[in-house]
This record gives sequence, C-alpha cells and structure tokens, in this order.
Amino acid sequence: MDALAGFDFAPRTRIVYGAGTLARLGELARELGARRVLLVTDAGLVAAGHAARAERALREAGCELATFAEVATDPDAPGVARCADAARAAFAGAGPELFVGLGGGSAIDVAKGAAMLLAAGGRMQDYWGFGKVRAALRPLIAVPTTAGTGSEVQSYALIADETTHQKMACGAVDAAPRVAVLDPELTLTLPRATTACTGLDALGHALETAVTKKRTPLSRVFSREAFRLLAPNFARVLAAPEEREARAAMLLGASWAGLAIEHSMLGAAHSLANPLSARLGLAHGLAVGLALPVVVRFNAEDAGARAGYGELWRAAFAHEGGASDGEAVERLLAFLERCFAQAGIERGLAKHGVTRGRVPALAEEASRQWTAQFNPRAVGRGEFEELLGAAM
Repeated sequence: MDALAGFDFAPRTRIVYGAGTLARLGELARELGARRVLLVTDAGLVAAGHAARAERALREAGCELATFAEVATDPDAPGVARCADAARAAFAGAGPELFVGLGGGSAIDVAKGAAMLLAAGGRMQDYWGFGKVRAALRPLIAVPTTAGTGSEVQSYALIADETTHQKMACGAVDAAPRVAVLDPELTLTLPRATTACTGLDALGHALETAVTKKRTPLSRVFSREAFRLLAPNFARVLAAPEEREARAAMLLGASWAGLAIEHSMLGAAHSLANPLSARLGLAHGLAVGLALPVVVRFNAEDAGARAGYGELWRAAFAHEGGASDGEAVERLLAFLERCFAQAGIERGLAKHGVTRGRVPALAEEASRQWTAQFNPRAVGRGEFEELLGAAM
C-alpha cells in the first residue's frame, strides 16, 4: 500500500557536492545576494582550521564576516539565544543577511534557531513544532563536517530545553538551508569515535525512515539510497579513515537519509535515544545505535516494516544473493552487531551506565517523544520498558 501514499515534494535545499566544494562558499553566498555573513561553528572546527578556510572563502568573495564559535555539542535554548544575540550585535547592529552553519548537526541547528529568534524574537520554546515563526528567516548555507544528522537538508532544528532537557523539534519551511555544501574533505579530520557515532546515527536514519507510518514512495527512494551508501562504507571509514571515496559515500548517504527524514520522520529508536542522551549524557549516535537492534527486531513483526528492512538489505548487499524479508532482517541484525565490533563499542545499555532502576523513567520519557507516533508498531510506556530491558 506504500505506493498509494501521497507526497508533496518541493526541494528546498540546493546540494553542492564534491571534494573541495568549501572553496565555493563565498561564491554561493554572493549568489544569494548576501554581503553580511555570520559564520556559526564550534571551537573544535576553529582548532582544525576548517573555520579559517570558510572565512577565507567568504572574505575573498567580498563578504563582511563575523564568527560565532561557541556552539556546544548538545545545544540548548540559551546557547541558541547567545548566537542570536551575537547576530543582532554583528555589523554595527545591522545583523547578518546570511547564516553559515559549519559543523555537525549542532552548529547547523543553532544557526537555524538563531535565524528564528532574529526574525521573530522570543525563545526557542515558542517555536517547538512546525510553522510557528511568523516572519521570514534570513537564509542559511549549511556545511556539514560529520556524516550523521542530515540537518543540512532538513527544515527542523533540534534544540534541548535547558530545564527539562527535552529535545524540541522547531521547524519552519524556510528553516531548511538554502544550500548544503557537501565537501567530504571536511570529514577527514573526524576523530574515530565521532566517525563511529555519527555513522550509527545516519544508519539509524536510513533504517527508521524506511519503515515509519509516514513513509512514501519518495522517502523510500532516499532511505534505500542512503543505506546503500552507508552500510558498506561504515567499516571502511573506521578501518581506513583517510579513504576519500568511503568518506564521500558516508557524507552523501547521511544527506540522503536526512531527506528521507524530511518526508517520513523517525521512529522508536530515536524516541529511546533522546532520553538516553538527555539523562545519561550518551552521544546521540551511540544512543541510537544501542537502541537499533531491539527496535528492528520489534518492528520486524509488522509485515510492512519487515518488507522495508528487506528492501534496504537487498539494495545494499545485492552481491550476497537474494534473501527473503525474514532472512534479510536476520542479516541486518548481524550487520548491526558487526558495526559495534568494528567501532569497538560494547553492546548493551548496562555497559554505558544504564541501570535497571532507571528504565521506568526512561520509558516514560521515550513514550512522550514526538517520533514515537510514527513507529510502524504502536509504542507506549510498556513497550518502551520491554525494549529498554532487551537492550540492557
């Protein structure tokens, strides 16, 4: 019945992909008519020299530039407010005509959030949901330096409430970056642990979007192509981090998975991951990865989800010969086991500080996550307790 699912496809983000494309950043900014630019990034990318390269490209194109380099790993509403304040103060109080988000999903999401606050004031909590910004946003160019979140092609910013630690999905049509610059050379300096965790996140996006209740023929194309690029290259980027072809495949795969999210949303693995990150400090991609095997096993009891997983497996591993949907699920679960072994990450939530006593509260919080409603099988507090117990 997926073929009957309607969709409304209006590409919002121009994708500029290829090695060395960061050098085109200034040219792309000027094509958008922008002269005053705020670069949003983090201290790690300043230290790695990537921020200086972006600044050089913008200045060579005649752009007037200010830089905000205080993005945190897990951004919250006050962090976005500080960026918005910097944007208002920049350029003698005139503010930027363009934001550039350089970094992982955190930097890109902070730039989106700052654009919302600059346009309409208030706090990020005011924009939790979609379409609550009643003013046009300044445009954004996203330059991802990790192969993970896919935020560079999405219309939502994920920002934590500083009090509840709840992840708020704040969306607007024009929050989607106007341009995404995908330069795989920027991912060559990623630490191994970050490569692994962001890769698990991207794999989770491909797997979840393929089976959600909101999936469409269009989203399935993006999910399938994302998994086809990500699955064979996850081990390659860990074993040979300097291998540019594998890095490029992971970066492009993460963006395809981001486009899949834009059209089909996510499911129970992300519902579990958010409280694990907020309450226990687990890296988001690690939390997603730890949740994936039990969620795939749970969802595979639904025939439609089982078929979706089978479609992904056969697309990525056609050279292994045909497999029924059931066989594909078992091979997929074995593949996820290998991913953890290749990354040197121990399986089991108990190995990462989760105790049995915390399961009820984590399950309750997971049941309140927005993504839970899109999971192919109904999930409430009871189901999440069972999933967490199985993941221990």
